[in-house]
Amino acid sequence: MIEKIGRAGWIWRFFFVFLWIGLPSMLQADPVDLLSKFSPSISIVEEYNDNLDLAPKNKKNDFITTVYPGLKFSANETKYGMDLDYRLGFVFHSKENDRDYISHAGNLNAWYTLGRRLTFRVREYLIRSEEPREQEFTPGSLPDQYLLGTQKARAIYLRNVFEPSIEYQFGKGRNISLNYRSNIYRNQNSLFQNSREDFFNPRLTYWFNIRNGISLEYGLALGDFKRSTDLTGQMAMGRYTYRFNPRTAIFGEYTYLNRNFKPPSIDYDVQRPSLGIAHDFSPTLTGRAQLGYFWQTPSKGSTTGGIYYDASLSQRAKRTTYTVLVQGGYNEDYFTAENLGFSKYHRIVGTINHQLKERMTLGLSGSLERAKLSSGQLDRIGGVRGDASYRVLKWLTISLEASHRENRSNIDTRDYKENRGMFRVTATF
Repeated sequence: MIEKIGRAGWIWRFFFVFLWIGLPSMLQADPVDLLSKFSPSISIVEEYNDNLDLAPKNKKNDFITTVYPGLKFSANETKYGMDLDYRLGFVFHSKENDRDYISHAGNLNAWYTLGRRLTFRVREYLIRSEEPREQEFTPGSLPDQYLLGTQKARAIYLRNVFEPSIEYQFGKGRNISLNYRSNIYRNQNSLFQNSREDFFNPRLTYWFNIRNGISLEYGLALGDFKRSTDLTGQMAMGRYTYRFNPRTAIFGEYTYLNRNFKPPSIDYDVQRPSLGIAHDFSPTLTGRAQLGYFWQTPSKGSTTGGIYYDASLSQRAKRTTYTVLVQGGYNEDYFTAENLGFSKYHRIVGTINHQLKERMTLGLSGSLERAKLSSGQLDRIGGVRGDASYRVLKWLTISLEASHRENRSNIDTRDYKENRGMFRVTATF
């Protein structure tokens, strides 16, 4: 049975973390200082969408008004820290009134250190939305990184990712950690897949000296699906790193995956050796590149393989920041609405933000992706988004956003083009 968890479960967890980490220290804090760590806000967004259901023909357009009350909390002290960002959304459609709903978006990162060596950490991610394409929810993902998916119908879904961990530091550059992830996905459309992932992940990092270090990692994934056969997955990774100097390091890595399903699904293994380099060109410009090859060997059928690569370049200066990311090789789509399984893909994602004036910022992002599914479906998905924001007053900000996204598929019914325009007013108290 798929476990059900909703808003009440997420709120209960938040208050548990609050009591466990923050409350003992906060009771001793000055009340005025404590209140200053809370930042409530409210946003009103007016959006136009010319293709609500990502349809190739007979498109439906609408104006969508959303009211977002929000709350942020941030407290970072010597022994503990907590960052909370939660936003409630009341979504109203001008014509498609039966699509009105309530959305949720929340992020929590809390930690507590005992004796400078033992650290407890909790991360949680919550999203309730009806967007056909779901954004990547892992920490550090770029705004235009999306999970692989081909669904086009709008359906309200809830994803809740809960990640507690414990880490012990037993020397400089030497630590061991145990991580757990509960990833629950529920969709109100019966055509889509409900799922739950339980992932157990011990890690070891050990630097023998300033130049030589290793990382070892194991993962056990237990997948429970509403209709698909359940999954038991294992992952093992080993990496050796050599530092030439504080700015440059090279590494060799080997990753092994095993995916074991109940019949009639087909089991498979993946092997991926690779080499990589990380280099800091300057204090604000960093780069990383990894190149290898992968083999997928199913229990029935022929082996398939290809080049694997993952490279990024990031600049974080005072007025301008940008990141370019290129990835390719294989992807696994489980614990989403469709569970598309193993696929080959290539992707490039880029973002740039520039502070034009003290009160005005501009942003531009885009992505291109080519995904070939095991079913033979080939999608070419691309999009671009631009935005501008202006701080009218210390507590009042207005912003504009425009975006275009499209898919060119070898299956005609999967093609779509979508354009959006958005105007936002945000008041922060």
